[in-house]
Amino acid sequence: MTQGEIGYILQTSLQSALKKKNIPTSVAGLITQVLVDKHDTAFQNPTKPIGPFYSKEAAFKKKEELGWDVVEDAARGYRRVVPSPKPLDIIELEIIQDCLEKGIIVIASGGGGIPVCNEGGTIVGVEAVIDKDRASALLANRLGVECFIISTEVEQVYINFKKPNQAAIHKISLEEAKQYLAEGHFLEGSMKPKIEAAIDFLQGGGSQVVITDPVHIVEALDGKTGTHIIGRSSL
Repeated sequence: MTQGEIGYILQTSLQSALKKKNIPTSVAGLITQVLVDKHDTAFQNPTKPIGPFYSKEAAFKKKEELGWDVVEDAARGYRRVVPSPKPLDIIELEIIQDCLEKGIIVIASGGGGIPVCNEGGTIVGVEAVIDKDRASALLANRLGVECFIISTEVEQVYINFKKPNQAAIHKISLEEAKQYLAEGHFLEGSMKPKIEAAIDFLQGGGSQVVITDPVHIVEALDGKTGTHIIGRSSL
């Protein structure tokens, strides 16, 4: 549902913008399956909240009737939690490559993609949510992309975020990103998964990651703003 709905919105918006500029480029929104390992330890430790908030009574009734794992979330009520396994491969990779070779703009891997397992040659869906940044980093690596852009809510990444000594990061190395991550500068469910995805991408052969908000993407690509994380091969 997420991929179809948001993919449609992005696709029609891009098509309209291209048409206004008389650019004859096609846009394709692709429902994407992402391979995971059914033995991933994440399946023994569901952590990803999904769906609506419930009262404690209603949540535990769902748990009893449907076998859900439920947790209290942000003091707003109880929610179902599902596993968040590591993405291993993109099932539609060849289709995406074919589209790109034909000059088609592809919208893929929305929401992290649909998690599936390979059971004896049969693709089987599993109940889980894949982190969207890590799935996108994997897709970028598989496509041989050199510069991976993560569009988020802030113009730049910060260390000591919301503290008196808060400082924006403009350009750092892969090793510095790892160090800041280990020091706990990035919060779970916020900037941490984006930095982890950036590290995955660079360790997978990418050259540079740019993190910024949508309105500053062009300026960030010109090096004027945003946070730039540089891989070993680009130093």
